[in-house]
Amino acid sequence: MNGYLKRILNARVYDVAIETPLETAPNLSARTGNTILLKREDMQPVFSFKLRGAYNKMAQLTLGQLKRGVITASAGNHAQGVALSAQKLGCKAVIVMPTTTPQIKIQAVAGRGAKVVLHGDSYSDAYQHALELEQQNKMTFVHPYDDPDVIAGQGTIAMEILRQHTHAIHAIFVPIGGGGLIAGVAAYVKNLRPEIKVIGVQPVDSDAMYRSLKAGKRVTLEHVGLFSDGVAVKQVGTETFRLCRKLVDEVILVDTDTACAALKDVFEDTRSILEPAGALAIAGAKLYAAREKLKGETLVAIASGANMNFDRLRFVAERAEIGEQREAILAVTIPETPGSFRKFCALLGKRNITEFNYRYADSRQAHVFVGLQVRDQLETGELVRRLQRNKLATLDLSDNEMAKLHLRHLVGGHAPEIKDEILFRFEFPERPGALMNFLNSMSHNWNISLFHYRNHGADYGRVLVGMQVPHHDKKALKTFLDTLGYRYWDESANPAYRLFLG
Repeated sequence: MNGYLKRILNARVYDVAIETPLETAPNLSARTGNTILLKREDMQPVFSFKLRGAYNKMAQLTLGQLKRGVITASAGNHAQGVALSAQKLGCKAVIVMPTTTPQIKIQAVAGRGAKVVLHGDSYSDAYQHALELEQQNKMTFVHPYDDPDVIAGQGTIAMEILRQHTHAIHAIFVPIGGGGLIAGVAAYVKNLRPEIKVIGVQPVDSDAMYRSLKAGKRVTLEHVGLFSDGVAVKQVGTETFRLCRKLVDEVILVDTDTACAALKDVFEDTRSILEPAGALAIAGAKLYAAREKLKGETLVAIASGANMNFDRLRFVAERAEIGEQREAILAVTIPETPGSFRKFCALLGKRNITEFNYRYADSRQAHVFVGLQVRDQLETGELVRRLQRNKLATLDLSDNEMAKLHLRHLVGGHAPEIKDEILFRFEFPERPGALMNFLNSMSHNWNISLFHYRNHGADYGRVLVGMQVPHHDKKALKTFLDTLGYRYWDESANPAYRLFLG
């Protein structure tokens, strides 16, 4: 430990890195009843802490080694750290990346002057190829995590935390991939402030360090989840495992929904968007505070990176409310009779509806798939019991992965028995009561045969409605549509409707 303390104190990182702020997360602190401090490593020049370790390693190389150049394997943040460090030191850098790497990351690395070599379908393939190139070209390999100089560079984060907050800290939460960051943080903290807990956080589907510590030896995972790609490592490092066995207090596992909820928490407090791996520490701090029933303590979470792919944002937005247990996903069976849909919606009350899927199935009963915003899991339970007391069979799907991923997009189909169906697309104003206003305005003799709505965060809700309106009621339909005041389009002749729903 003394050796690592000296390495960290002498680490050369500030030629490229900045001392990032340690900021209070006010909303999250108020909700948990503790002071939550965020160490903002997402504000580094490459939007990640990784340049600390990369530069510290490369700054120790001899002139001869720098002249021959460096090489590494990475699909993301470490690659950018090595590229920036090489640019600063004036040496050649080769980055081996899997062929599956998004173009935005390839461009970010190449934009800093590094040579990108695409090889294999996974990090493991790229890593093996990088080792071969290292031998062929006599370059120096810069390991993403399993190197004392890399570990020491990451440990400077802990040095800053203890300097920035000199009062009591209950625990520091650190995301774990290969283990370089938590090894460096723990080596420094446990040397100077051993009373502070150092707690690692991993995804449930990329838990190599958790399993290794439990087994007492390094475990190799067959598969890793890719949502938190910044920590998707099949085997932790030899040196990082050694340090974590001695110094880390525990490792907490979080699922995808919990990570998405943490991303939203950080956005609401900072207006910044972290990458999934960057939010793991925040998710872990929340779980730990709830589990231990902590109040009035100070918890530090390292926001480790912000290299987020834009196309993931929609998925994150959908899953964040579920992860916070603020969205209930229900399957409800109602009688297939005029007025039953209105009665069902009235039972839901003034809760904000996030999603509504329904399609006529048979003449006896209808199955409705609905998402609603709730305060917590207790409110979900109360709502389920209320629906059941009113003789509506209800199934809580909030924890059903298949329903959340697939079923919500597949509810519907042909309804050959249905007569006099017309299809309209509406824009409902996004305000409480818009749906009940629609239902109360339409004739009680018309049956709703299809209903689809998803909240997209816009000013207007896009709603698709099928109604059984007899031909002799066409004039009444026209009056209803004109007086409703919502924009609408008749989609009855739409070929997509005919093909899949009619």
